[in-house]
Amino acid sequence: MQLKHIAIIMDGNGRWAKKRGLSRSEGHRAGTEAAKRTVRAISRMDIPCLTLYALSTENLYRPQQELDALVSLMRHYLETEVQSMVENRVRLRIIGDRRLLPPDLQKRIAQAEAETSRDYNKHLTLAVGYGGRDEVVRAVRSLARKGGDLTRLNETRLARALDTADLPDPDLLIRTGGELRISNFLIWELAYTELYFTRVLWPDFSSRHLKAAIAAFHRRKRRFGLTEEGLSTPSRKRLKGRLR
Repeated sequence: MQLKHIAIIMDGNGRWAKKRGLSRSEGHRAGTEAAKRTVRAISRMDIPCLTLYALSTENLYRPQQELDALVSLMRHYLETEVQSMVENRVRLRIIGDRRLLPPDLQKRIAQAEAETSRDYNKHLTLAVGYGGRDEVVRAVRSLARKGGDLTRLNETRLARALDTADLPDPDLLIRTGGELRISNFLIWELAYTELYFTRVLWPDFSSRHLKAAIAAFHRRKRRFGLTEEGLSTPSRKRLKGRLR
């Protein structure tokens, strides 16, 4: 199975910091380093798309001090990593509701996206101020503003209005930290994604753990709701006369 897109819920920064008697901010700082390691590892493996869940809409209800630290880390990341992305032909995009972010960060995000907007074959997507349900609602509102007939809305048209419109759906979702849920992340795009959960806290996540997740993915058989026979049946014949 070809692996084109990995999505990761980077969970466990706070618990990692608590175990070491550190502040949650220090946990997020360590988590940023883990993100950098993972981006480099994915790039070496020639997997074209990586999406990281950096800040959810629910995270915005956390204490102000923690939010300030997260925003500061995001600013620093954009200031220090964009040139490396250009050199390594990585296109950066930020998905989510940017109106929830400070104006200066919105501006820096736009600049970073512009600087990496060439026809690169590697894609790094950061979900910031993002919620899966919110993404679907924003997509429908966008279609409504364009005056289309929503009674004729289909999956293809809705998918083209999502934040991830020009990306393939994730093949593999990795969640660190031991929790067994997707937490409102890419709820449309994950419909047939393989899920992999690990107890490893995100700051400790290494290329060894990444390779273990990918190995588990390759041991699976993806059927997309079909049987072995159905996988080899032309799509037009799958539905014709199936229900009587």
